[in-house]
Amino acid sequence: MTPRTTPPSEPDPQTPVESTTAETKTPATKAAARKAPATKTPAKKAAQAGTARSAQAVEKAVASMRKGAAKKGTAKNAPAAAKKAVEKTAAERTVVEKTAAAKKTAAKKAGATKKAAAKKTTAKKAATTTATAKKAVAKKAAVKQSPAKKTVAKQATARTPAKAAAAKGSTGEGSVPPSAGAGAKKAGARRIPAQQAAQKKIPAQQASEGKGVGGQQPPAPVTVADSAALDAADRDRLLSGTHHDPHSVLGAHPVPGGVAFRAFRPFALSVTVVAGAVRAELHDDGDGFFTGLLPLRDVPQDYRLLVAYEGTVQETEDAYRFLPALGDLDLHLIGEGRHEELWRALGAQPMTHQGVTGTRFTVWAPNARGVSLAGTFNYWDGTGYPLRSLGGTGVWELFVPGIGEGELYKFEITRPDGSKTLRADPMARRTEAPPNTSSVVYASRYEWGDAAWLERRGTPAPHEAPFSVYEVHLASWRPGLTYRRLAEQLPAYVKDLGFTHVELMPVAEHPFGGSWGYQVTGFYAPTARLGTPDDFKYLVDRLHQAGIGVLMDWVPAHFPRDDWALAEFDGRPLYEHEDPLRSAHPDWGTLEFDFGRREVRNFLVANAVYWCEEFHIDGLRVDAVASMLYLDYSREPGQWVPNEHGGRENLDAVTFLQEMNATVYRRNPGIVTIAEESTAWDGVTRPTHVTGPGGFGGLGFGLKWNMGWMHDSLQYMTKEPVHRRYHHDEMTFSMVYAYSENYVLPISHDEVVHGKRSLVSKMPGDWWQQRANLRAYLGFMWAHPGKQLLFMGQEFAQGAEWSEAHGPDWWLLDPAYGAEADHRGVRDLVRDLNTVYRHTPALWQRDTDPSGFRWVVGDAADDNVFAFLRYDAEGVPLLAVSNMSPVVREEYRLGVPEEVPAWHEVVNTDAARYGGGDVINPEPVKPEPQTWHAHPASIRLTLPPLATLWLRPA
Repeated sequence: MTPRTTPPSEPDPQTPVESTTAETKTPATKAAARKAPATKTPAKKAAQAGTARSAQAVEKAVASMRKGAAKKGTAKNAPAAAKKAVEKTAAERTVVEKTAAAKKTAAKKAGATKKAAAKKTTAKKAATTTATAKKAVAKKAAVKQSPAKKTVAKQATARTPAKAAAAKGSTGEGSVPPSAGAGAKKAGARRIPAQQAAQKKIPAQQASEGKGVGGQQPPAPVTVADSAALDAADRDRLLSGTHHDPHSVLGAHPVPGGVAFRAFRPFALSVTVVAGAVRAELHDDGDGFFTGLLPLRDVPQDYRLLVAYEGTVQETEDAYRFLPALGDLDLHLIGEGRHEELWRALGAQPMTHQGVTGTRFTVWAPNARGVSLAGTFNYWDGTGYPLRSLGGTGVWELFVPGIGEGELYKFEITRPDGSKTLRADPMARRTEAPPNTSSVVYASRYEWGDAAWLERRGTPAPHEAPFSVYEVHLASWRPGLTYRRLAEQLPAYVKDLGFTHVELMPVAEHPFGGSWGYQVTGFYAPTARLGTPDDFKYLVDRLHQAGIGVLMDWVPAHFPRDDWALAEFDGRPLYEHEDPLRSAHPDWGTLEFDFGRREVRNFLVANAVYWCEEFHIDGLRVDAVASMLYLDYSREPGQWVPNEHGGRENLDAVTFLQEMNATVYRRNPGIVTIAEESTAWDGVTRPTHVTGPGGFGGLGFGLKWNMGWMHDSLQYMTKEPVHRRYHHDEMTFSMVYAYSENYVLPISHDEVVHGKRSLVSKMPGDWWQQRANLRAYLGFMWAHPGKQLLFMGQEFAQGAEWSEAHGPDWWLLDPAYGAEADHRGVRDLVRDLNTVYRHTPALWQRDTDPSGFRWVVGDAADDNVFAFLRYDAEGVPLLAVSNMSPVVREEYRLGVPEEVPAWHEVVNTDAARYGGGDVINPEPVKPEPQTWHAHPASIRLTLPPLATLWLRPA
């Protein structure tokens, strides 16, 4: 259940939303970087790459960049008067400089020194403001150009060290120059082994000397035509991030006269194409665009790009030469909302595509005008990494070669109104640790060792097997432990206490620790607070090897409003319902999923399958089911709209839960789903194909939390014994409906927080009586029909409420503590209850069969006594008797079956080793042929005060 204290919908003002986002430069700044590296280099940009800042800051920077682009543009769209003045001055200055340079070059050999060539090229760069301006200058210069000048023009391949560095490769697709900082390069290299393997870095000096890769002779340079430039519409769409098909204009394409090559590389000084024996530098068209027409018959199969930045050169594959890495079947299933392995199709998937290693990035954003990729590999500037839209599915895709595991990334989405938002990947399988919010490229390499567990799992079915659950909040069970450290301690502790399962409070990533995980932002990622996804798999594996099943709280009811996560993901309601009355959760300040949208249902159903199959989870406890089932949940009249039949049932949610359960059970035999459902909805654990009295098929859950039993029984136990006679039915009423569903009896985290006090502190009386009441209650609970769940800390009578900040008070079990024996005694009782329970089929084999239970006495209100029989499949009984009064009852007569020759006491919660008064029945008790309580025989017992007894046939 989601805690009632809800974090603010906005991030903590002291917590950066995006700690890895680099400062975004405007196109004008990019041009300045090419013209005057000393004043505005990518080094400054990289130096700011690690600066934490919010998604709003990113959007402002990007807006500034677009604004700069609009101001700069080309000669075609710039303000006429100002532009012409600039161009005239630049052109005149360049003509003089270039003519002088030509005369000087003519006086020397054609192979002038590299220093002279560098000066000429630098002068040319400095004079170049836009592609149009360069053409104008070239045109004017051509009138006065001498043969020597033509020679200089042909020597364009002999560039300055900064630009001539295009002869070699580097470390990463789209990264900036090494001036960005050695630390940034080192971190990137450490995170991206695939990138290191796929790309090469060549020193600028070596490149300037004309040496090829590995010192080999470089390919012969080819002069390219300049007729491959993008038209204004495509150019503007790419700059504004609204191009739906960048692959159609970028990359290599056959055109009349050869093959057109186009690259979009902001901050680059030059881009050179290398294809076999052909090497050609592309024309710089401004704003990061580089184009050229090569006289080739066909598009090369595996050409590469040499991208020169200040002081370094990258050799990399062209991301825009690849076919889509997502198949038609995947797209069809996504469109139908039936992709049961959605995590294999969407998100970041490291892979080898067309023989090249890299990562495929895919995201569902049907309302977006454009989607780009931003991350550590491009210093959070997504401008040059636009994704393509794949048909009408709303899926966007880009395969980026050389990008490997460990890279941080987000999607930069252009909303329908033209604004931009930087979003974490909804399908990310790994995230940064909060408060950071980036997604992380991840591929699992874990090798499981729990085959024996999986083979026997589900035999017998959970509702016919022993099932006692220890509920755990991993982050606070032993604060400071990682998944792997927890794996060293938790399985041993749980096994020692005899629990059959652990239930983990939500493990999926969440930004606010105070939500305990019930406000999820990373539905496919285990929280990074405790380690990697493979570390979490290791914990599950170790629990399985210890013979312990793993249940996990799953939260498909709602999600928080954080503006970097799912809320209005692509600029419009997408995962949430478009009707604000249906989307806003009234209790928790969150948003409810739109269960009527097939893609959203697919996202959630596949998520349930994902945890079961990728992490070998044995069961999902579904949180807040009641809030999903009712349209009027926590809403006043006028705040909700009836369904098509005029009812209050959320028919979309019903369909979703049925589909989820049917899919999970079909694909993963032996698992169990458990509903936290607090109303009397009919058929929560009925099969989906069986229609109930209300006209609905069952929801298909395996078990349901018995919230009624929990509330009533705790209400009874908090009363002083003298008043309990007036509340006797609160302990017996549960048997009226005990077999309407398959129940779990939960004493969960919700019952020991927010002023409700811990379990032992709820009990009346002094310290001795409180512990005695607690022990008696646990004995009654373990004997009652249904499965048991106990929250951590209650097994040793912790006196304080639970807090996620510090977890259980383990110091109470320190032998140096004076009252340690009192707490250890309660824990010893829990261990013995579980041990006897597991070896007594009468206590679990017929939990869902009314013939497995019979009252002996259920109306002894004046005595505060309850007695009942449990039967296994063979008819072997167990007698449970609870005396909830603080007095000893001698010779208390109870009716029993006559076929049992004697009864032996196997559990007595008043035993001295548990901290009780040791009022016990040490010898077997034989029945007397005296009818009592409608039984032909009866026995006389000594009932200890505030205690529960279990007796089995001797």
